[in-house]
Amino acid sequence: MKKIFTSLMMTGAVGLAQADMITQTVDYEIDGQPYQGLLVYDDAVTEQRPGLLMVPNWMGVTEHAAKKAFRAGGSDYIVFVADLYGKDIRPADAKAAGAAASVVRSDRTLMRERVNAALDVFKAQVDKVALDAARLGAIGFCFGGTAVLELARSGTEIGGAVSFHGNLDTPNPEDAKAIGMPLLVLHGADDPYVPPEQVAAFEQEMRSAEVSDWQLLSYGGAVHSFTDPTAKVKGQAEYNPRVAERALSQMRMFFNETLAD
Repeated sequence: MKKIFTSLMMTGAVGLAQADMITQTVDYEIDGQPYQGLLVYDDAVTEQRPGLLMVPNWMGVTEHAAKKAFRAGGSDYIVFVADLYGKDIRPADAKAAGAAASVVRSDRTLMRERVNAALDVFKAQVDKVALDAARLGAIGFCFGGTAVLELARSGTEIGGAVSFHGNLDTPNPEDAKAIGMPLLVLHGADDPYVPPEQVAAFEQEMRSAEVSDWQLLSYGGAVHSFTDPTAKVKGQAEYNPRVAERALSQMRMFFNETLAD
């Protein structure tokens, strides 16, 4: 059992996306090691709202991740940006991000432990923000998409998980038998990092495990990182604004159903 300790600090309104965007840093520990996530929400809304645990891409907890969290959550959700690396690991470039991500990606037990710990920390924020902890979902981008699928494979049951252009492979496909939440996979049909063979293997994993509620949408012409405005590697990892908005719309429809009162 992982031991988790938390503390929270208000950082105030910031002009990342809109004047109403608030971020709060949340410091916590897993087995004595420091981690720091971010609560992101619109403070103009005072009513209790459902929450989304967000695992960011391989760059980890950044200002850019906070912007993406607010874009995804808007005024409808409180979002917690999870830290899967540790407070002292903040990659400065793609090389450092690849190294940090590979440590977690290569150990799926570790990945599951850290993402579940972040979920527990998020649930504990009900006394700090207007969070409805009975209505929680998870979203992840690239590396984070892989992480939220592993959250599902770990047997955790929340309102659902959405993977945006994440890798779909897993070392133990039989673990999918533990999935008890709805899944939505949003995939770039031309993603060179998630080739058709990996997509087919994921589909077979879902069928073999008899997962009851899963969807996979492939967007033609889209590659890896299609929701990321900073992605500019043509034909490999590239922002596609039209597909990004379609994918976010699909996410909202999914959670409107799975997190309904």
